[in-house]
Amino acid sequence: MNIERGLVRTDLGYIHYRAAGTGRPIMLFHVNQQSSALMLELMAAMGEGFRVVAMDYPSHGHSDPVPGQPSFADYTRCAIAVMDHLGIAKASVMGEAVGAGVSVDIANTHPTRIDKVVLINCPFSPDRGRTATHVRELQSGLRPEDESGFPLTRTIAFMRDKDPGHAPMNPSQSWMDRINTTQMEVGRNRWQAVTALANFNMEDGLQRLSQPTLLLLGEHFYYAKFADQMLARIRDVRHEILPNGRFCMSWERADDIAAHARPFLSD
Repeated sequence: MNIERGLVRTDLGYIHYRAAGTGRPIMLFHVNQQSSALMLELMAAMGEGFRVVAMDYPSHGHSDPVPGQPSFADYTRCAIAVMDHLGIAKASVMGEAVGAGVSVDIANTHPTRIDKVVLINCPFSPDRGRTATHVRELQSGLRPEDESGFPLTRTIAFMRDKDPGHAPMNPSQSWMDRINTTQMEVGRNRWQAVTALANFNMEDGLQRLSQPTLLLLGEHFYYAKFADQMLARIRDVRHEILPNGRFCMSWERADDIAAHARPFLSD
């Protein structure tokens, strides 16, 4: 797979993206504290027949760092800037976890630019305070750091023992190495994306979606227990539970996601 890479100048600095394939455009949005480097498997699975573009949020990957606390509206502006730079007038959006929230926001705020929506492991809870509580849980030791607040690397054994809910079902060393690398890249800004999620009204976002939407949830994903509540809020929705799936499905289950997403996006 030939991966193109580039930088787009925005009001939040330069935004880095990876792109591959030709055909119908798809914008990909990554999980919190990661980058487009964790989307390579999904790009390969979706690349044939599609133009797949995965960007790094500000402060993440090879995008410029930003001070303060950005919002999903900021991420959306960056995504639209990348689309404009690449001459993409209209695209579908696909994202996991935080990336699902960004997909919802861009679909709602730029409906004429977005064709369809694929939400992978959408982090919705009927308790709006749950995401903020989740952030505090992560900060209580599941994401170790040095005395200055800079992230420390973790091992597969640490993830399986301390934080299995945020690991794939079968994490590999390649996945762990990329996770550690992306943690170093985002540095002390690593709480920006998940805080943006905590500040986002996901319930309102799901209810406002006007595009056809595909909801893909891992069987063991924490928020999968709220699947019925999600489905009740999305106007035009298809839904699949991926057996034996958990977190980082866009990496571990890329082929399975593509098997569901490709016919949905091609129809």
